[in-house]
Amino acid sequence: MSLKKRDIGLWIGPLVFFLVRLFFNPDNLSDEGNAVLAATLWIGIWWVTEAIPIAATSLLPLVLFPLSGALSLEDVGSSYGHKYIFLYIGGFILALGIEKWNLHKRIALNIVNIIGTDVKKVILGFMIATAFLSMWISNTATAVMMLPIGIAIIKKMKDLKSTPENENKIFGKALMLSIAFSASIGGIATPIGTPPNLVFAGVIMELYEVKIPFWKWIFFALPISIFLLSISWYYLTNIAFKFSKTNFKRGQNELSMQLEKLGKISFEERLVGVIFGTTALAWILRGFVQKLFPENNFLSKIDDTIIALVSGLSLFLFNSTIKTKDNVREKIMNWDYAVKLPWGILLLFGAGFAIAKGFKASGLALWIADGMTQLEGLSLILILLIIIASVNFLTEITSNVATISMLLPILAPAALVLDVHPYVIMIGATLAASCAFMLPVATPPNAVVFGSNYLKISDMARVGIWMNIISIIIVFIAVYYLLPIIWNFEAIGYPF
Repeated sequence: MSLKKRDIGLWIGPLVFFLVRLFFNPDNLSDEGNAVLAATLWIGIWWVTEAIPIAATSLLPLVLFPLSGALSLEDVGSSYGHKYIFLYIGGFILALGIEKWNLHKRIALNIVNIIGTDVKKVILGFMIATAFLSMWISNTATAVMMLPIGIAIIKKMKDLKSTPENENKIFGKALMLSIAFSASIGGIATPIGTPPNLVFAGVIMELYEVKIPFWKWIFFALPISIFLLSISWYYLTNIAFKFSKTNFKRGQNELSMQLEKLGKISFEERLVGVIFGTTALAWILRGFVQKLFPENNFLSKIDDTIIALVSGLSLFLFNSTIKTKDNVREKIMNWDYAVKLPWGILLLFGAGFAIAKGFKASGLALWIADGMTQLEGLSLILILLIIIASVNFLTEITSNVATISMLLPILAPAALVLDVHPYVIMIGATLAASCAFMLPVATPPNAVVFGSNYLKISDMARVGIWMNIISIIIVFIAVYYLLPIIWNFEAIGYPF
């Protein structure tokens, strides 16, 4: 991003804020609503232009909302302690435990190793491994972990005298893109897989006081993720890239060597694996188990955040087999390692939840709804397609979390005007935000694989634009036709 763009954003943000506060005084908009609108525009401009780091911009609600009279500091501050932020903290500590003891690498290598030596199957193995890991840990961390494994395979293929140079380049491009695509696609499947999903859950909780159970999201989103992953694999290996050589054994040997280097599965890996498996099972089964017990039972008070925190904290309780310099057994997780938490993302969550609270408390959401009456004549099909496509391409150049944090509080009142269920347009936007495949700046996984030097921007744009279009179609069909059936609600008619 150019320095000029950042400089412009740096000045435009506060300028817009003061112009709105001083000169924008429409009927039926309270002063608090005006303050929330002005502050949100300032924050949004700085997010989009990255005038200052996105995480730093995310602290602005703590300053602008209280000083402008929009919300009290206590109300704004409580958004940064939202339950879904702690869900992410607990889940990420668990992910760090998996990373610390190389369990994620063992899982990935075994999946790829089992698939076989065929070029297309190797790519499939990488995609399955990457997508699976991205369901539970950061898609960035997943891409970073899979990258060196992929590069090692590419180099082994290059070592073969029978492999033409151009064939190696084609395989390298396809494999790098497969890692980036599957890291984003896998994150769609679970509420914790990618930050936009958690932002959606938090905004729904803030605006409507509705909890989205873990299992409910999986039932809807996992099939989408699997289908989109299958389509992207076929597209990458049969349309975007074509291979004259389809089998190489040296790649299999490389995988076997890397597995041998890991050695036998350690006590630490087994323990982290058990905790990880138990956590995932608890998230999925919680809703079903709670239905079997009365509401006053302590089990009814357990939610996904508590499960995540218990799992994360448990890692600090168990000793490993490794001893420190002081001849004391090291813990499975220690704070020196846990501080790798993505604090910037947590602040971004907090800012998004604060904006949602401001929209509701100030009456800005209802004012926007009143101003959207011109949309009433449009069909839901057209509106949903426009929203999904717009978010999809917008996140090619902006942070998907920041974009969703700004858009969801606006889409909620739009649903009231349109007389549709807010889930339809809000989930459509949320899923679309995770389907940007064209540019290195679109998502962290895209940036990670671009840094491998196997890809040019033209390669990513040429292949990615068709994946964008495919994802728009799939997300639209899933949200418009399947979501109301799976979640059992009427798409037409505002329910709240």
